[in-house]
Amino acid sequence: MKHLLGTLLLLCSVMLHEGERSALRCYKCSDYTGRCENVQECTFEDSCISLSESGGKTIRQCIRYTDCDISRLKQMFPAISSFSYRCCNSNLCNSGSAVTTATPVLALMGSLLSVCLCWL
Repeated sequence: MKHLLGTLLLLCSVMLHEGERSALRCYKCSDYTGRCENVQECTFEDSCISLSESGGKTIRQCIRYTDCDISRLKQMFPAISSFSYRCCNSNLCNSGSAVTTATPVLALMGSLLSVCLCWL
């Protein structure tokens, strides 16, 4: 039993770290509908951004993490006078809908397995 729990804990750890090594994926589109299906693979220096023009379209894409700053974004998007934005660092996090709960669930499973191993 103890060996099985140890194996499950190791498997959960590998799954959590696998997501960190793979390239970030973001939605890429510029539309008014909020329905975006194009996916872009980013570099390791990137984040995902969702930039919404006040009363207008939403731009979703990869962006260099250091450019996720209001003054830098105003330089990059000079034609958009008023906008809100959100930068994030997990796969497809710029969708505008709920973020996946897979990673927190795996972390919780790993924690529970650790506690079980300590009790055995």
